[in-house]
Amino acid sequence: MDHRPLLATVTAVAAGLLLLASAGRAGIGDHGEGHAENHDWYLDLKQPENGYPCCNGSAAGVFGDCRPTRAYVDDKGVWRALMDGRWVIVPPRTILQSLAPDGRSHICANTSGTIYCFIPNAAMR
Repeated sequence: MDHRPLLATVTAVAAGLLLLASAGRAGIGDHGEGHAENHDWYLDLKQPENGYPCCNGSAAGVFGDCRPTRAYVDDKGVWRALMDGRWVIVPPRTILQSLAPDGRSHICANTSGTIYCFIPNAAMR
């Protein structure tokens, strides 16, 4: 008896379950993930170009949110940050000169991808 079709079906089902399990878990840089731990600190952050709050800033009625993230400077000197599962370019106008209390990078952005503020990690300065 050929078990290959059964094995292929079991493998496909297992892969699908793994994808569903990982999709349900928020990760670093994901909207809302880690916000509660630093909420009080985020409230004092202001956007560099206009002085509006970074936390719960809005653009066209869409609200932003701050959270820890991973970030690095690429070969061209441009900051890139992990935001909602993808690496994005951080606009220079959003970079704050302050350091986060935990030393990590943080990003404040809405669910549409508009970045309000970015705080580089202490090690990368």
